[in-house]
Amino acid sequence: MKITVTGCNGRVGKRVVLLALKRGHTVTGVDHTAFSEDLHSLIKQYQQQFTFKQIDLQGYEAVLEALQIAQAEAVVHLAAIRDPGDYVVRTHNSNVVISWNVLRACAELGITRIAQASSVNVITMLFSVKPIFEYFPLDENHPCEPDEPYGLSKLICERQADTLIRRFPDLRIASLRLHWSVPEKAYTLKRDLERASKDLWGYVHHDSAADAFILAITCDTTNWPSKHEAMFVVAPEIARDEDSGRLKNLFYSYVPVKEGFEISGKKGFYDCRKAERLLGWAHRDIVPE
Repeated sequence: MKITVTGCNGRVGKRVVLLALKRGHTVTGVDHTAFSEDLHSLIKQYQQQFTFKQIDLQGYEAVLEALQIAQAEAVVHLAAIRDPGDYVVRTHNSNVVISWNVLRACAELGITRIAQASSVNVITMLFSVKPIFEYFPLDENHPCEPDEPYGLSKLICERQADTLIRRFPDLRIASLRLHWSVPEKAYTLKRDLERASKDLWGYVHHDSAADAFILAITCDTTNWPSKHEAMFVVAPEIARDEDSGRLKNLFYSYVPVKEGFEISGKKGFYDCRKAERLLGWAHRDIVPE
């Protein structure tokens, strides 16, 4: 398959490119910055299967041209500003325009398999004034009410997908709500316990995140409930040397736990069964090629 990966120089983008190449796909990487040395060294043995194009994704015509030249059959859209920045306009305006340009260009060109990066921050979480959780573990039915521009931009990209599938019914779009992507679980221990409480001490291994994106554009979508599906992609365990039940009692004793679940031991606060059911995805720290 010919896959275009936007934001290919990013932490997850590099891993998506590498995993796609290892699995025999042809990849075009797109980024607004020059081809990074890190990515070059990572994929040097697959150079014949890879093409890089530097463009500003905020220009719709440039996006359209890049996808046409690449003859893309599927798109993994990762390009975005990864935090609220100034909490004013830059993150919101940039992310919303870029996601619309990529999704709309795919629709125009008949590219029907799309996976885009959403975020756990569609829920009122890390960058918010105060996290708001109605129950644990979090699932895709939980209310999404961000109070900051990054989470809002990710919620809007999901709404953009909902809009486009109504007009272009052949599209199949997966919005993957990623947690903090890291190269190893131990990396997460650097975070302050209280700050980490705002996103529930979670993480996702960057190779496992990459696996979810590749599965999302290659899996059988016949049994998807709708043509656009949002789903959490988070490790099943907390990233702390703590008991999750103790952490819940310490920080969120007032939040109920759904019937049939328990928060204890190393069990995390996210329910990722939807990604398992629809993509065949399971979190791994070592991902098979």
